[in-house]
Amino acid sequence: MNLTPKQIVEELDKYIIGQSKAKKAVSIALRNRYRRSRLPKEVREEITPKNIIMKGPTGVGKTEIARRLAKLVRAPFIKIEATKYTEVGYVGRDVESMVRDLVETAVRMVKDEKKHEMEAKVKPVVDTKLVDAICDARRAQNIPVDRTLVAEELGSGKVEEEVVEVSVLDNPTPMLSVGGPEINLGSMFDGMMPQRRKRRKMTVARAREVLTADECERIIDKDNVYAEAIRRTEEEGIIFIDEIDKIIGKAGGSNNHDVSREGVQRDILPIVEGSTVATKYGNVKTDFILFIASGAFHVSNINDMIPELQGRFPIRVELDNLSKEDFKKILTETKNSLPFQYASILKVDNINLIFTDDALDEIADMAATENETSENIGARRLQTIMELLLEDISFNASGEHPMLDVTIDKAYVQNAFKETKKKFDLKKYIL
Repeated sequence: MNLTPKQIVEELDKYIIGQSKAKKAVSIALRNRYRRSRLPKEVREEITPKNIIMKGPTGVGKTEIARRLAKLVRAPFIKIEATKYTEVGYVGRDVESMVRDLVETAVRMVKDEKKHEMEAKVKPVVDTKLVDAICDARRAQNIPVDRTLVAEELGSGKVEEEVVEVSVLDNPTPMLSVGGPEINLGSMFDGMMPQRRKRRKMTVARAREVLTADECERIIDKDNVYAEAIRRTEEEGIIFIDEIDKIIGKAGGSNNHDVSREGVQRDILPIVEGSTVATKYGNVKTDFILFIASGAFHVSNINDMIPELQGRFPIRVELDNLSKEDFKKILTETKNSLPFQYASILKVDNINLIFTDDALDEIADMAATENETSENIGARRLQTIMELLLEDISFNASGEHPMLDVTIDKAYVQNAFKETKKKFDLKKYIL
């Protein structure tokens, strides 16, 4: 990935409106990874990522920026909630499990890539098994069978919905975790006992997916997969720690929970600073993983974090509240805008949804007003409004009628929310 910071911001602009400071910070951090990868090994070892902490209300794009960033470069990425971790000695998840979760994500990514590469190689074997299964199913129903004809039907896609019985691997792998590295009980006995298989009934289309996955799993070199997953985790991994303000405690105050909260901060510190975490795939160094933390910081400040942890997040970015203009841009300019999503969904049931510009203006105005007069939930307010607005249409659409054009204009929006509008008008008189 050799996108320039400007190109990265342009890609993020397709999905997130505003927040230019945050986009600029993450784009530089991502580009620095590419720059580091081009340096000699002895120089690379001296350069660690500059972690980022984002401050801003909910629903303004903190998580979406990090998620889109990882998707852009196909890097291993996990989003975790800081509140689910406890200090060592307490019942709950230990902070090292975030690294193990990241490795699992990387393993899944590498396996999917390898399987995609192997699909053409295993196709003849899978097709043979499917032909056998179709022939067996038809014989059981006393239907005359011609293997050549069945193979032709399979190739032309005529038998995708036929139900067949195939033999698939049955290898549940229960995980055991008691405050430390997960123990894969299934892998402990690999090689000691033969792999179990079971017969399952499914459609030909589903059987093809299952058999392809089985065959790919059989020929993929797992050691190479695990080694590549660990490399990607160490060099490209991104961990997004959300709700980090919830483990800080109230500014200037103290309560019984502050001890354990501060303990979680102390436990996170070595992970962010750089340490080695044992996983079932091997040891993982966290020195070069990029950490992005975020929080609303309503009742605490970034400066209330323990000083050592503050120092590991040198880049601080404050995200802005969303205005009416921002809401209008979210509805009209983003690649996955809500009007586009709802129009696509309802088209399945023969409803052609059309939003007028003044209707989108009214929705944006309502979102901004609602966030001002009640809890500010950012862009998520648009989802609430759109769901209520289209509730009757979604409920009555059945697909049993020809394609209908349904226009959502300003009058429709105002009529749908006349009670809400009345509530806004009354608030002017409340002191």
